[in-house]
Amino acid sequence: MSDPKAKCLYCEQTMDEIPLVAIHYRDQQYWICPSHMPLLIHNPAELVGRLPGAEKLTPHP
Repeated sequence: MSDPKAKCLYCEQTMDEIPLVAIHYRDQQYWICPSHMPLLIHNPAELVGRLPGAEKLTPHP
């Protein structure tokens, strides 16, 4: 991502507001906060439009 300030890819809170976890996907770096990590794991479809290729991710049962 070209944004110099790391922010959650879902809620857009910055690293100054909340802890963030780095995700490396498709040769890019993204950030997600702990509150939205369950979306990535259990319902990645909610990240469509925010994370390229999210529609192809399989949720964990």
